[in-house]
Amino acid sequence: MTIAYAPDGTAATKLGDLPTWDLGDLYGGMDAPQLQADLEAASAEAKDFAARYEGKLAGLTGDALAEAIAAYERMQERLGRVGSYAALLYAGDMSDPRIGQFQQNTQERITAITTTLLFFALEINRIEEKDIEAKLASAALARYRPWLRDTRAFRPHQLSDELEKLLHEKHLSGRSAWTRLFDETMARLRFPLDGRDLTSAEILHLLSDKDGRVREKAAKSFGKVMGDNIQVFALLTNTLAKDKEIEDKWRHFPRPPSARNLGNQVEDAVVDALVAAVKDAYPRLSHRYYKLKAKWFGVEVLDYWDRNAPLPDADDRTIAWPEATRTVIEAYKAFSPELAAVGSRFFANRWIDVPVRPGKAPGAFAHPVVPSVHPYLLLNYQGKVRDVMTLAHELGHGVHQILAGPQGYLQADTPLTLAETASVFGEMLTFQALLKSAPDARTRKAMLASKVEDMLNTVVRQIAFYDFEARLHDERRQGEITAARIGELWLAVQAESLGPALRFGPEYAHYWAYIPHFIHVPFYVYAYAFGDCLVNSLYAVYQAGAPGFQARYLDMLRAGGTLRHKELLAPFGLDASDPAFWSRGLEMLAGFIAELEEMG
Repeated sequence: MTIAYAPDGTAATKLGDLPTWDLGDLYGGMDAPQLQADLEAASAEAKDFAARYEGKLAGLTGDALAEAIAAYERMQERLGRVGSYAALLYAGDMSDPRIGQFQQNTQERITAITTTLLFFALEINRIEEKDIEAKLASAALARYRPWLRDTRAFRPHQLSDELEKLLHEKHLSGRSAWTRLFDETMARLRFPLDGRDLTSAEILHLLSDKDGRVREKAAKSFGKVMGDNIQVFALLTNTLAKDKEIEDKWRHFPRPPSARNLGNQVEDAVVDALVAAVKDAYPRLSHRYYKLKAKWFGVEVLDYWDRNAPLPDADDRTIAWPEATRTVIEAYKAFSPELAAVGSRFFANRWIDVPVRPGKAPGAFAHPVVPSVHPYLLLNYQGKVRDVMTLAHELGHGVHQILAGPQGYLQADTPLTLAETASVFGEMLTFQALLKSAPDARTRKAMLASKVEDMLNTVVRQIAFYDFEARLHDERRQGEITAARIGELWLAVQAESLGPALRFGPEYAHYWAYIPHFIHVPFYVYAYAFGDCLVNSLYAVYQAGAPGFQARYLDMLRAGGTLRHKELLAPFGLDASDPAFWSRGLEMLAGFIAELEEMG
């Protein structure tokens, strides 16, 4: 059987002209004179800054400390611009050794400069609370209160200056090096299928192909190649888990997720409540839905490669890029013309890289870059409805980052728990717009099923990933874990979360190895479920016709990282610290499943 793969041949033609990003707004190339000048200027500024302020912060007035923070922010933004350029260039082609070398050398130079600046946050954290409060009487310093709050949250976990500098400098030859090995290994892997060697993005895309034979062959090919390389991934995972254990012990974090939770500005108890609510809901969400899907497919049990299989009536057409962008922007515009206007800038100015190509980072992301420039988006667009939803998701991130930009480099970034709000809300807007235009009940059913599966992947699947990580890190503290044992943990969690209507082949035991979040950002994954449940609750407020919702929503995005979740949600009458909040957030998903059951 011959299979047509996007983006080649006819399928590629159907997708239209796929844009690649123009990084010229950052620098003209790896050898751009301005890039080198910025690095040299940053190095000189950092030395001058240290000479002026090191050992003297406690004695500064509030106004003088504000002046120092502003100078520090300018230096960090300059370095952020250089680092963002290197990271984006690398994401565009991880297989090019010249780009890999450039990215590594750039990071080494940035690390050397930021080591000189490391004293600043450490010294701020040694100032007594009463003294900081006295300085905050300065209006200039009060502007930086949120940054001071978040920086000083790590005071109990701060080590000596010498140890902090050592950890900072060794990061490049430690965790960062292992992360690079993971990225470049995944970029090099090829997955054979019907005489072709596919990238991970291309082969994983085929797991939602309409043809069951294609899905099965793709799934087994992916599992086999990952299995052939599983020892490398097991070594990576064991090493990074041990590295985290050592640092957590020195910093006195009580549990493996605690450091991430502190960085996310969310309490351990709130995350525990989210995880418990989702796990308690497994039977009425994922178990219930996959049993229903098995019935639709005329079987008692679905093979794992059929989990994301489209329904027979699903919209399986190839959606050209112009239609995808129009669909998303119109959905945004129906909610808020301002939101759509900001989103349109990404397409008009080539702030987005769309086509699949060898060496390119898999998946999708929005990189905030620095407020003085603009974000960039990366997709691997292959023309399916899920790709349109991914565009809506990443564009939400990009719009959020632009709106938060005026908060400045130090305070624009949103913690991960809230960073998914605009992205998931953008998905919901796009989905609801598509659902309203469904021509008949069969199409509506297929669209609802697709949305339920996306939500299950965002909520149930990500909490299962979190559960897997927690079990793995807990067990790693007793000693190294074999690849086979990691596979056992993975299969156990998958069976618990997805339910008895799914059957897993032996090669599925290797699927844990490709999840980049486990390597890049341990315990990130619950943020997706946090964001999805939060958005469901927010959307319910919007659907209820709350006056002024759009203005309050945009204000929430503009706040960036200046407000905590309690402050951001209060204008909507929501509170994530209330255990019932999460159950309410899951009701929309349960309601969609109930509607599908009624359709038969």
